[in-house]
This record gives sequence, C-alpha cells and structure tokens, in this order.
Amino acid sequence: MIVGSISENKDLENRVALTPDIIKKYKSLGLEVNLEKDYASHLGINDKDYEKQGANILPSDEEVILNSNAILQMNIPNDNILSKLNEKQILIGVLNPYFNEKKLKEITSKNINCFSLELLPRITRAQSMDILSSQANLAGYKAVVDSFAYFQKAIPMMMTAAGTISAAKVLVVGAGVAGLQAIATAKRMGAIVYATDVRLASKEQVESLGGKFLTVEGSENLETEGGYAKETSEEFKVKQEELLKETLKKIDIIICTALIPGKKAPIIIKKDMIEVMQNGSVIYDLAASQGGNSELTKVNEIIDSNGVKIMGEANILNKLPVSASNLYSKNMFNFVNNLFNKEKKTFEINYEDEIIEKTIVK
Repeated sequence: MIVGSISENKDLENRVALTPDIIKKYKSLGLEVNLEKDYASHLGINDKDYEKQGANILPSDEEVILNSNAILQMNIPNDNILSKLNEKQILIGVLNPYFNEKKLKEITSKNINCFSLELLPRITRAQSMDILSSQANLAGYKAVVDSFAYFQKAIPMMMTAAGTISAAKVLVVGAGVAGLQAIATAKRMGAIVYATDVRLASKEQVESLGGKFLTVEGSENLETEGGYAKETSEEFKVKQEELLKETLKKIDIIICTALIPGKKAPIIIKKDMIEVMQNGSVIYDLAASQGGNSELTKVNEIIDSNGVKIMGEANILNKLPVSASNLYSKNMFNFVNNLFNKEKKTFEINYEDEIIEKTIVK
C-alpha cells in the first residue's frame, strides 16, 4: 500500500503533511511514500532529505495521485486535484466539512473515503492524533509574541533608578488549548494575565498557570460532552459584556481564541468596548478566519480604531510552518497507523472504532 502527498496552495498554506523524520515510520509499517517534486522546498527541506529516508519523489501531483492509495494533506485540495481522485482512494486532512459540505459530498459519492482530522473525538486514545491541540498550542504562543511586538511598551514590570514601569495587562478570551498557551507565554514574559471562558472548568486551569479568571456572576458551565464551548444565552452575553467593558479599561493586550466548531466565531469584543480601551492597546484575534471575536476584526489586516490596533490573520501558523508541520506530520502518522491493518497490510475502515467513525465524512 502507498501513501502520497502533494504540495499545498502556497498562497494560503505553508505547512506540509509529511516531514522527512516521519517517513521511516511509514516504511516500518510496510507503506511506500510518494511525494510531489519540490514538496517542501519552500521550508528549506530538499527532495533529497525525503529520499534519504525512503520516500519516492514523483514529477507531478497527478503522478502522486494516480500511484497512491491514500492522499495525506494539510487542507482540502482544489477542485482540479479532487477530480483526479479515484474510487476507493482515501483522503485525509483538515477538510473542514462544515464549510466544504458540497465539495465533499461530490467526492464521497464517488466511493472515496474522506477523513477530517479536526473531527477527532476528545478521548485518550486520540490524543496523539489531536491536530487541533498541537496546532492551537503554537497559535497561542505566536499570537502573544506578535501582539507584544506591536505593543509599544515594555511587558514585564521594571524597577529602575529613573522609576518603575508597570507590567502590561493581558486578557485572554477563551481558555482552550490556544488560550492556555497564550496565558502561559504571556506570564513567562512578565505580563499580568486575565482570562475568561464560558466553561467554568477552565477556571482551575487558568489559575494553575498564574492567570486571574473572570467569572460572570451566576453563570453556568457551557461545555459540550466533547469538551468544546457551546453558544451562550442572551442573558449571559449581557452580563459578560458588562464585565468585559469594565475590565477592558485597564487592559493593554487582548488575545482572542474563542471558537465554536463548525460555526461563526462569537463576537465577544464589541465596538463600544474597544472605545474604552487605552490608546496604544492591541487586540490579536486568532478567530479571524471564522469571523473574529472582535467586532472590528478584518482578516489579514491591521485595523486602527482610535489608537487600538486590531490584528487578525487567516493562518498565523504560516509564520511557524516548520514547527507546525513537524507536529502535524506526527499527528497524521498516528492516525494512519490506527487506520492501517498491520496483519492484512491494507487500510481498514472499522466503524466500531470511535476515531474512525467520528472522523469519516459521511
């Protein structure tokens, strides 16, 4: 059996699904690996680096697709590539079925099995495959680093002969994986950190990292069985807005990370809240690609609203593509390892396996 991967659209995505160090693991399973020429040259990784580990370099994406049983990608390929997939092939990646529903229905109707890794269940056995956690960790870290670079004051408290500089105050909206990493990174750099989340279970995690958890009075735990946040009531939103508006008067930097899987990001930071923030403050919106947590966020633009900079990139991990690719490729291998029957030496779709049942696009 053969797995293959082709180049992503580099205008949108710098990450790759396979890095050289993971090729040996595929080979140890008895799988061959086909890659398109110059597959990761933009990351400074040469084809020879892959060939040394046992990968086959083919001249075109079409050759890879025609000669592979499973196609392993970062994102869903374009329509031209999808049209080349054959019956009984397997496509694995971050396929975003909520937003690519029509496209995926067309290819699954051709008896092509598609697996979307962001749908992995939050169970212990799936932790090594959890692409949301591995990528969100890096995103939370990078959002803090970038926002601090735009902030025109020192971050930690500094006591000098000329006087004392106060520590920057950071608010992290959403205490999932990205938010918790943002809290940890900001604390390490000397900031005073506050955080808010609709999941009350996050309070203990925030405080264990040295953050101060903002609790909406009378709030209930708004967490799904899968561990994700769910939509709030109108009453909760009003109370949250009142709490945030008062808090934002003293906040220097906001890191927004709140997302609801498959839906538009909730708008949490309203325009009137931004108006009370101090001149020179920064908002970094990691939810920008899904509409943003800030009312004024625009994808891939830096907005200046009365001296407050609002930043939102479509894909912040394009700034950390090597680290992100290394983690993603390990997640991908662990998923393929679970899908591959070592005794029969074939891919086996076992619907009794929760990992497979939850990730297959139906």
